[in-house]
Amino acid sequence: MFFASDNAGPAHPKVLDAMVAANDGYAMGYGADAIMDRVRDKIRKVFEAPEAAVYLVATGTAANSILLATMAQPWQTIFCSPMAHIHEDECNAPEFYSGAKLTLVPAVNAKMTPDALRQSIEGEETRGVHGPQRGPISITQVTEKGTVHTLDEIKALTSVAKDYGLQSHLDGARFTNAMVSLGCTAAEMTWKAGIDAVSFGGTKNGLLGVEACVIFDSKTAWEFELRRKRGGHLFSKHRYLSAQMDAYLTDDLWTQMAANANARCAQLADGLRRMDHVTLQYEPDANMIFFRMPRAQHARVLSGGATYYVMDGDHTAGDPDELLTGRLLTDWSMSKTVIDDFLALMVG
Repeated sequence: MFFASDNAGPAHPKVLDAMVAANDGYAMGYGADAIMDRVRDKIRKVFEAPEAAVYLVATGTAANSILLATMAQPWQTIFCSPMAHIHEDECNAPEFYSGAKLTLVPAVNAKMTPDALRQSIEGEETRGVHGPQRGPISITQVTEKGTVHTLDEIKALTSVAKDYGLQSHLDGARFTNAMVSLGCTAAEMTWKAGIDAVSFGGTKNGLLGVEACVIFDSKTAWEFELRRKRGGHLFSKHRYLSAQMDAYLTDDLWTQMAANANARCAQLADGLRRMDHVTLQYEPDANMIFFRMPRAQHARVLSGGATYYVMDGDHTAGDPDELLTGRLLTDWSMSKTVIDDFLALMVG
């Protein structure tokens, strides 16, 4: 009963098989492999963007940071929510790669609002050469609180950005979970909603470690390539990244895995709602749940064989009745039986 992170889940066997197949013989390095040609075509088809520039890196931090460095100048600021992944979980890597700063925009349910974004943008470029200049916005999808931006919410934010001539980046570490939740296409959640570049995640959804960087206006493609190389994220044996993404996008494997993770999260959330001692903090739109219950209950469940994070306190010491927040994540490999066993353990 492992709910600590979807990063901890296994890679799909079809992905492993694809890597074994890719290991046969020789292939050109640095993205010149034949598998990457297929991947590029598949991603362009998925996003309905035949001219998009497509690149692979091994980590989500690299994807976000190199894309944002390509989109932002060092004297600019990047607008994001206080709960954005680029703020909470990337050790200032976006600032390191871009030289820009982050401006944190007030958020509701971990999502920026158009009015707050406009106010934050208006607050910059007010001190001439002495202050930060306006840069791109970055939207985390799924958010770090498990909520999902609707298509209208994305469009509203990118519309504000466009009013000021700013670009929009989508951090899609859990891109497919969000897309499945919304019942939309990849194109509808990105460039059709005003997104200029997306970090298209795979690691959290059944891959060993690969993310795609998709730039819809390819005029900055060469700059991205230079930054990727200079930043140490151009793989020499690139075919092993390509093979993962190729398997991911074959026969709808990517959407099937996300659909199962989301379904298990919905099953889990439904069971938790029926428990008097449990409160959900946010409506879980995809595969992540934040819940609150007494310390003693956390201690009992964790000692009983479950694994998840308690976010705001030590579950082993303190007032047994104090409410603490737990985080649960479901992944592609989770079964209905695991959810049933966890819910039974929660009941005691």
